[in-house]
Amino acid sequence: MTTEVSLLAQVEAMFDQAAALTPHDPTLLAHIKACNAVYQMTFPLRRDDGTIEVIHAWRAEHSHHRMPTKGGIRYSMAVTADEVMGLASLMTFKCALLDVPFGGAKGGIRIARHKYSAAELERITRRYTFELWRKNFIGPGVDVPAPDYGTSSREMAWIADTYRSLSNDLNAMACVTAKPASQGGIRGRTEATGRGVMFGLREACNVADDMKKLGLTPGLAGKRVVIQGLGNVGYYAAKFLQEQGAVLVGLAEYEGAISNPKGLDLDRVMQHRKTNKSILGYPGAQDIPQSIAALELDCDILIPAALENVITADNAPRIKAKIIGEAANGPTTAEADGILKARGVYIIPDFYLNAGGVTVSYFEWLKNLSHVRFGRMQRRFEEQSNLGILNLVQQSTGRAIDQAELDRIAHGASEEDLVNSGLEDSMAVAYHQIRDILLRPKGPTDLRTAAFVSAIDKIAVSYEELGLFP
Repeated sequence: MTTEVSLLAQVEAMFDQAAALTPHDPTLLAHIKACNAVYQMTFPLRRDDGTIEVIHAWRAEHSHHRMPTKGGIRYSMAVTADEVMGLASLMTFKCALLDVPFGGAKGGIRIARHKYSAAELERITRRYTFELWRKNFIGPGVDVPAPDYGTSSREMAWIADTYRSLSNDLNAMACVTAKPASQGGIRGRTEATGRGVMFGLREACNVADDMKKLGLTPGLAGKRVVIQGLGNVGYYAAKFLQEQGAVLVGLAEYEGAISNPKGLDLDRVMQHRKTNKSILGYPGAQDIPQSIAALELDCDILIPAALENVITADNAPRIKAKIIGEAANGPTTAEADGILKARGVYIIPDFYLNAGGVTVSYFEWLKNLSHVRFGRMQRRFEEQSNLGILNLVQQSTGRAIDQAELDRIAHGASEEDLVNSGLEDSMAVAYHQIRDILLRPKGPTDLRTAAFVSAIDKIAVSYEELGLFP
C-alpha cells in the first residue's frame, strides 16, 4: 500500500534539493522554506432553501519577504490546509523567479461550486472576504488574491466590492486582481497565462543548441503539439502556439481526445464542441475515448494544461514527447519526473511556464494603485511622433507608404500592447536566467531544480539586503 505524499511535502523536497546547491546560510534557507501564516476559518451559509451549512476555508501567506503577498483562491472539495500551504509556497518561488515583487499566498474554500446557486456563491465569497479583512489577510499592501480553480473575474469583482465597502480605502480596487476590465481589471489578463506558455516555449525552442540535443530544429514553427485541457490556459496556449506556426496534432478534454497528424484547426474544433457538446466526432480526426491516452500521442511538445498528477510512473515510459511544457500546476509526479529526465525529456516546469497570470496581475495591481490606464498619457503622442517620422521618410525617399501599413507602424502602444510586451520580456528574461544556472559547473541538471535555485537566490538577496541574515 502506497502512502500519498502531500503537495507541501513535494514542494519542500524540491526546495531542499535546490537549496543544497546554493551557498546560503541554513537558517536563512529554513526561514525561506517555512510558511509564515495560515488562517483557517469556518462560517455559516444560509442556503436558498433556508437550511444552514458550515463552510470551511483557508488562506495561507507563505512569505513576507516582499509585500503584499499574492495568490489565487480556489473553490474545490479537494481544498485542505496542506494544499493551500503548498500552493502558497509555489507562488513565493514563482513571483521571485519572474521578479514580481510579491510574497506568495493562496486561498481556498472547500465547496463543489456546481452545487451552489449564483446567489449562494456570492454570499460565500463576500463572507470569505469579510473574514479575511477582519484578520488583516487582504488589502492592496497586505495580501492580494486572484482567481484559481473554480473562481473567475466575477468572484474577484465581488471581493473588490466587499473590501471597498469595509475599508473605505482609496486604493481598494488593488486588493484583488483579474477583475473585469470595467471594474478596474486590465486588458490582456484573460489570455495572460496561455500567452505566457507560448512565450516560455518559444524561448526554449529558440535555443539552437538545446534543440539539437533533442533532435529538433529551432523555433516553434512546425513543432507538433498535443494539449490536454482546453480551459482558459489550454485554449489560449493552443491559439498562440498555432499562430506561431506550431501544428496541433492532439487536443484533449474531459470527454475524450482527438488527433490528426496533419493538424487540427483550433477554432473549428471549438465550434464543433460548442455545437455538439464534445470534441469527439470532429471531421477528419481520430477519436480517443480516454482523454488521458492523448498524453501518449506522438508529438514534439506535450502540454498538460488541466489537472494535477496526470503524468505518472505508469504512463511516463510511454510518453513520446521530447519537450513537456507544464501549463497546469503539478501535472507531473515526482516519480514520473525522474523517469522522464532519465529518458532525456526536456521538462519546462510549471511554476515558470504558467507564471504569465501573476505577471499580468502585477501590472493590474500597479494600474489600480496609479489610477491611470496604461498608455493613456503617451499613446497619442507616440502615434503623432511616429507619423511625423514616417512622413519625413516618404518625403525624402519619394516613396508612398500604404495607408494600412502606415497605420500599423505609426500606432501608439495601447494598454494591451504594453501588457503583452511586459509579459514577453518577463518570460524571456526569466527563462535565460534559469538556463544560465543550468549551465553552471556542478550545478542543477534539470530546469525545475535550476528554477528553484534562481528563486531561492533572489529571495535570499531580499533578506540579506534587509540585514536580517548578514
